[in-house]
Amino acid sequence: MSKNRLKILLVDDDYLLAKGTAKLIERLGGHQVAITDKPDEIFQQCQSRAVDIVLMDVNLPEAVWDGKEVSGADLSKIIKNHPDMADMPIILISAYAMVSERQKLMEISLADDFWPKPISDYEALLGAIESQVEKHLN
Repeated sequence: MSKNRLKILLVDDDYLLAKGTAKLIERLGGHQVAITDKPDEIFQQCQSRAVDIVLMDVNLPEAVWDGKEVSGADLSKIIKNHPDMADMPIILISAYAMVSERQKLMEISLADDFWPKPISDYEALLGAIESQVEKHLN
């Protein structure tokens, strides 16, 4: 594991599940995890570089951006198309784990990776997180 303490933004509408995921990431990886499901907070943290990577749940009921309901895949695409945030690494997380659904979500979102829920291998997830951050730093 990396010795660098990363700042991770975990976007999930299920706060209790997100809190458990955050605690495991913090304990196993030594990283700092913030949780939100609010689009304005996501964009603020990405644009200000307050985070190193975003773990974005696809299903975000009640998330609204520019007056429209949006999914995590939509928010990922908006971030990736913004000139100030295009290099922000984003890993989609979703229970929609069928291969065809993953491919479609990756194409729509422009995300860097996909991770199925429920997360069962946190060591592997930490490896994916650190790999994406290193990739985007170079």
